[in-house]
Amino acid sequence: MMQETLTEIYELLFNRFGPQNWWPGETQFEIIVGAILTQNTNWSNVEKAITNLKNADILSAKAMHNIETAKLAELIRPAGYYNIKAGRLKNFLNWLFEEYDGSLAEFENIETERLRRELLSVKGIGRETADSIVLYAFGKETFVVDSYTARIVIRHELIEPETDYEQLRYFFQSNLPQSEELFNEYHALLVRTGKEFCRPKARCAGCPLERLPHNIEIEHY
Repeated sequence: MMQETLTEIYELLFNRFGPQNWWPGETQFEIIVGAILTQNTNWSNVEKAITNLKNADILSAKAMHNIETAKLAELIRPAGYYNIKAGRLKNFLNWLFEEYDGSLAEFENIETERLRRELLSVKGIGRETADSIVLYAFGKETFVVDSYTARIVIRHELIEPETDYEQLRYFFQSNLPQSEELFNEYHALLVRTGKEFCRPKARCAGCPLERLPHNIEIEHY
């Protein structure tokens, strides 16, 4: 039953919005940087920061590893919390060079859950960021969960309001076919729905999911 409901939600969203073409980025490293920079900001600000990095010719692991943290912070200033995020990028790069000699190619052969655990060991990389890197940069099967995802499925009473991140992730992964393409597209569609309709103050009129049972009064996080 839950599998059918999640499939119906996906089909309704895909039929309305079409493919979302996530995650924007020309290289794996650019996607990783974007995943770290997008914490607590919107994508337009991340794009400005990435443009600065490209213009400075340091959007590579080696170049960014070598640059001073203060200089890196200035370049990513548009993304907000730039000193903190510069530190997080440096933490990732230090780990990458210490453990994998700066090479992302090694990640291709690492099992999904192990790669996720290793990323989570890096200070400043949380579960959503780690899953974004695993899914979008390396095409491995993990479902990314965020506040949009939680709000939608809670309001549609598919899960309990107190459900945590790992439970939400398991909920999707255990009720959907194991497909990187599906996980990618589904998450992107949920984000778009959350931004346009399922906001903190809901805009149900015209939502692709409007006809499905929902309760916007339920407390959510």
